[in-house]
Amino acid sequence: MASGVIPEIKNVDIDPSGVFKYILIKVSSPNSSGKMEDKLIVRGYAECPYHADINDKVTSDLQKLKSSKVIQDWRTKVLGGGRIQHDPQDNKILVYGYSQGYGKADHQLTVDILKTAYPNYDITFSDEGY
Repeated sequence: MASGVIPEIKNVDIDPSGVFKYILIKVSSPNSSGKMEDKLIVRGYAECPYHADINDKVTSDLQKLKSSKVIQDWRTKVLGGGRIQHDPQDNKILVYGYSQGYGKADHQLTVDILKTAYPNYDITFSDEGY
């Protein structure tokens, strides 16, 4: 199987605790055969007051990969956003809400991705709240 940048990108990068905004992003990049590969990733940081700030941070991180020649080309598409309540004490994550700029992410997809990084957590979502 041809490899590309997709395996180099972590599925999940969120703050270790607290309540913060998140976005669900589709990253597309060509593999070594030139065929486009897609990967869904979740990013969320309390330091980012707006969902667009998270997107800016992800773009900057991907640009660093491009500068280090790990990646030659990439595209991203924000599929929506919301909020994450991360409680490491009780091993719980709640996904809820929406982004005014990007719309509501598919919280079930987000939960599925979060479970890859936090397999021992109780991860749920709600369509209520902002």
